[in-house]
Amino acid sequence: MIFKSKANKALDKMEDPRETLDYSYQRQLELLQKVRRGVADVATSRKRVELQISGLEKQAQRLEDQGRKALSVGREDLAREALQRRSSLQTQMADLKVQHDNLQAEEEKLTTASQRLQAKVDSFRTKKETIKATYTAAEAQTRINEAFSGISEEMGDVGLAIQRAEDKTAQMQARAGAIDELLASGALDDFSGTRGDDIQAELDRMGGGMDVELELARMKAELGQGPAPQSAIEQGRPQQQAQPQPQAQPQQQGGQTQQYRQPGEGA
Repeated sequence: MIFKSKANKALDKMEDPRETLDYSYQRQLELLQKVRRGVADVATSRKRVELQISGLEKQAQRLEDQGRKALSVGREDLAREALQRRSSLQTQMADLKVQHDNLQAEEEKLTTASQRLQAKVDSFRTKKETIKATYTAAEAQTRINEAFSGISEEMGDVGLAIQRAEDKTAQMQARAGAIDELLASGALDDFSGTRGDDIQAELDRMGGGMDVELELARMKAELGQGPAPQSAIEQGRPQQQAQPQPQAQPQQQGGQTQQYRQPGEGA
């Protein structure tokens, strides 16, 4: 029972209703052909019996004529023999006529059955084509819906291929980023000659730190916690010590001391 159930399930998956309908139609055509062949055989037998009856009738008629001639010439014995043979032929003809009637009735039955079977085959052919067309349309609609929903086998394979390609792309991008970080940190050697020396790397790190300091100073200035940040050029220059400006020495003129005023001072 288990084997039959599994075999039935496997056959159900493999079965195509269109092929099954075509096979059934072919079998009906073969059966119709056999019925027609049977009708032809019965008709042939009937025709053969008719020919035999016709031949016996001719022989009986000839024997009757011969008996008449023998009786006319006084040969009663020959006339009696001819009549006896004619009687035997009539018995045979009676049997053949019964057989002929049976064959004719059988032929009529087979002809009627053939006509009914022909009508049934024609109706089945029309229904078969209708079912095939409906099944084909339903199959096409199902495949279209599966393609739109992405659950078909072909679209599923395409989706998996796209997913694998995206995963590999992300993996390669992550690997490239990791290698760039390792090259920048000096953990890996760059044999292409485009990587700077250690001094340049140190200067780059200092520049990065200076940017952080400038940003921190700007945020403090916005919050009112410190002066506004200076530019990077000013931060890069050494701060000069503020030197006091020399005071103007008083000059004596004419025995009087005269003091020079700085510009902008009042008289």
